[in-house]
Amino acid sequence: MEQETPRGIGQIIREGERSFSFEFFPPKDEAGEAQLWQAIRELEPYRPTFVSVTYGAGGTTRDTTVAITARIARETTMVPMAHLTCVGHTVDDLRSVLTSLTESGVRNVLALRGDPPGGPGTPWEPTEGGVNYASELITVIKQNADVSVGVAAFPEGHVDAASLDDDVAVLRAKQDAGAEFAVTEMVLRASDYFGLVERARANGVDIPIIPGIMPILNINSMRRMVELSRRELPTEVVDRLRPLEDDKAGLRAEGIRIATELCDAMLDGGAPGLHFYTLNRSKATREIFEGLRITV
Repeated sequence: MEQETPRGIGQIIREGERSFSFEFFPPKDEAGEAQLWQAIRELEPYRPTFVSVTYGAGGTTRDTTVAITARIARETTMVPMAHLTCVGHTVDDLRSVLTSLTESGVRNVLALRGDPPGGPGTPWEPTEGGVNYASELITVIKQNADVSVGVAAFPEGHVDAASLDDDVAVLRAKQDAGAEFAVTEMVLRASDYFGLVERARANGVDIPIIPGIMPILNINSMRRMVELSRRELPTEVVDRLRPLEDDKAGLRAEGIRIATELCDAMLDGGAPGLHFYTLNRSKATREIFEGLRITV
C-alpha cells in the first residue's frame, strides 16, 4: 500500500487549522545542545503545527541545522522546518542542502535572503554563483525539492526596504515564486501586524501571515535586538517595564503579560496562529500558552 504524503505546513494552514509553532537555533556546544533538546521535549506535548530551526550567518550552521531538523523528524512527533538562506551558497550548494534535508524527511523550508555577510547594518553582498533574493531562492527550491516553502514578512517593513509599499511588493514576489505562507519577525504592536496584513491583501498577497512572538524578559537585551532592525520598543511597553528595571522577576512577569495580551489581540483579530521565538528555552513560551484566552 502506497504511503500517504504528509501535508506541508502551507497546506495545513490554508485548510484553516490554527498554527502554533516554535523556533530554535543550532547550539554552539554540548551544554547548548542539552538545553535545546530539553526545550524541544518540554514543548512537544503542546503539539505544535511545526518547529523551525534557524541557519547561521553565511551558512555557518548548515550541517547542524540539517542534523537537528533531521533528528526532530526522526525522533519526535513534531514537523520540522529548516531555514535556508542565500548567504554564502552557490546554487549547487543549495541543491546539496535540499537533497540532505529531503533525504532526512524534512519537507518544509523557510526561504530567506539572510543577513548581509558582514552582519546587520552592512551592505548586502551576493555570493558568486548563488542567488540574490528570497524570491530567487524559492525558485531554486521549487525546481529541486518537493517541499512546502515559507518566507519572512516584516510588520514595520524590512530594514532595507525603501518604503512599506516596496516591502510588501517583495512579499508579493515571494508569493508569486511559490511561497505558501509567511512568518513575521517579532511583532511589537498588534496594529503593526494588522497593518502588514492589510497592505499585503491590498497588493494581492493572500498567503497566511503568521505573527512572530518574543516575550520581553530583559529590557536591555530586547532594546538591542530591536535596534538591529532599526525599530523602537513601543512607548506603551517601555512605560510598563521601566518601573520594574530593578525587579528582575517583576519585569519578567510583566513581559510575559505583555506578550500574552499581544497574542490574544492578534488571534482575536484573525491571525492564523502564532510563531514563538524560544531562544532554545521553553518556560516563557509555556507560560504564555497557559495565559492565552483561547484554547490551543
